[in-house]
Amino acid sequence: MKLASLKHGRDGRLVVVSRDLSRCIAVPQIAATMQAALDDWANVVIHLRDVSDALNAGTLADAQPFDPADCAAPLPRAYQWVDGSAYLNHVELVRKARGAEMPPSFYTDPLMYQGGSDDMLGARDPITIRDEAWGTDLEAEVAVITDDVPIGVTPVQAASHIRLVMLVNDVSLRNLIPNELAKGFGFVLSKPASAFSPVAVTPDELEGHWHDNRLHLPLRTWINDIWLGEPNAGEEMTFSHADLIAHLARTRKLGAGSIVGSGTISNKDRSRGSCCLAEVRMIETIDDGAPTTPFLKAGDTVKIDMWDAKGQSIFGSIEQTVRLS
Repeated sequence: MKLASLKHGRDGRLVVVSRDLSRCIAVPQIAATMQAALDDWANVVIHLRDVSDALNAGTLADAQPFDPADCAAPLPRAYQWVDGSAYLNHVELVRKARGAEMPPSFYTDPLMYQGGSDDMLGARDPITIRDEAWGTDLEAEVAVITDDVPIGVTPVQAASHIRLVMLVNDVSLRNLIPNELAKGFGFVLSKPASAFSPVAVTPDELEGHWHDNRLHLPLRTWINDIWLGEPNAGEEMTFSHADLIAHLARTRKLGAGSIVGSGTISNKDRSRGSCCLAEVRMIETIDDGAPTTPFLKAGDTVKIDMWDAKGQSIFGSIEQTVRLS
């Protein structure tokens, strides 16, 4: 099943989307918004699936064409957005580029930060920045949305609370990060609004590519229509999505509509490219002594997508242009 939120008010209008992303239908009689559906998931999911089945069968005469440009983020504002760093190849490169060793705890204890969740961007919304000197970067990731998660769940228990999967561009302002981290209190200014894929899908929709709580498909990225990378999101993911949820829930419960990101997808195989410019620059620093690839500038375009075995987009693509405010 595929769901989206069309732009409408502050929380969007929930629609069921056809598998091929060509048609959609609003379902106010079931749930007016994505958040309302998540709040009552056990009761509404059967009715949403009935609509999805009819939509894919072509039996709904009142279905409308689906246009990703009409979409807000699946959750235009969320109760919680927490991002991990589950791909330790990316973390190792970061530390190697500055001559630092990996602490042993990084292999057993996930890195996570709490991001702002009051302003989530739709897949076609611009990346708006105020200063190019801040070092704007994309971070292509996979994220999951949960229902209510009790405190103290195990990873096995956490897996049963994953309701939807989507893509995310976790925008970072790289040149602001060092000073913030030096304060020892986490990211704030260096993490502006993130953008999400037009569609969020249930794990069963992923045709066997979702297993061990990881999505085993390449995540493809382009900048200005030039290929940046396609590392596999399931490989070398040290901490699964369930692991990240369980870590987060160690000391608190999670409310329905919590979004948990994977962190930048990264593989050791360099031929697969990268999902962020910082990683490209780190490799240049390791190999050549200094980075040469610039960060994003006004007018640059970013595209992030994931395809099924037939080469069709699963979530719809994130396509953004960088703008100066």
